[in-house]
Amino acid sequence: MENTVSHVATWVIAGLRKTTFGSLGQLRAAIRERVEAYNQEPFQKRAGSRRSVFLAEEQPLMNPLPAVSYEISTWVYGRKVARNSYVSWQKNYYSVPIINIGATVDLRLTESVLEVYRNHERITSHRLLSGETLNQYQTNDADIPPERQWQHWDTQRVTDWAARTGPCTLNVVERIFESVQVQEQGFNAALAVLRLSRRYGPARLEAVCRIALQSQVRSPRYAHLRPLLETGQDKNLDTQPDPFHNEGGYVRGSDYYAGGTR
Repeated sequence: MENTVSHVATWVIAGLRKTTFGSLGQLRAAIRERVEAYNQEPFQKRAGSRRSVFLAEEQPLMNPLPAVSYEISTWVYGRKVARNSYVSWQKNYYSVPIINIGATVDLRLTESVLEVYRNHERITSHRLLSGETLNQYQTNDADIPPERQWQHWDTQRVTDWAARTGPCTLNVVERIFESVQVQEQGFNAALAVLRLSRRYGPARLEAVCRIALQSQVRSPRYAHLRPLLETGQDKNLDTQPDPFHNEGGYVRGSDYYAGGTR
């Protein structure tokens, strides 16, 4: 191979050494002509030429180039599909066919595409969101069909649990579902809130939900409620006096006006 490259270079350079070119395009055209002439040159010890051998023996075995350009990829292994049928990557979420809920999958990442594999078989693919995008959901309609008979959780079951806990908890959960584009996107956040009742009890969860709803947070989440429970801000909520509220105002007694206590 190296000898052939050297031979071609000599053939081309020797044939053009006395020619002056006015542009790079002219030089390229002349080189192509010299290479074609080299390939058409008859063999010395056998019939044919390099060109005829290529057409007869090599070209029939060649396949067309892929329609899509090759992209370098990176693999990420062992990602778990969440209960809402999404898998997370760099703080964004990509839908996976709903029958894979709870399964472990692998991600193949290129500059523009995220592919999800299970048992070495691709099950879905998405346009990869940019690094500047956070907490966004990419959903393929085929991954989460209208008939969700395989789901362990649905919106009604989640809201029923919230309603049993209390009206403020129900309000928090309803706000979570109102804040997402697809209801399945709210399952993890809603269930995270409701599971606080297992550790702190339904009454305390209801109390901190009431506190959170009085704040400026439009849709309280687990991250807002857990610190309230950990610091006990819900305890004795109804009996704690408001230090900034005094229905009687500031009252001065008779001694003040008599020149006594000031």
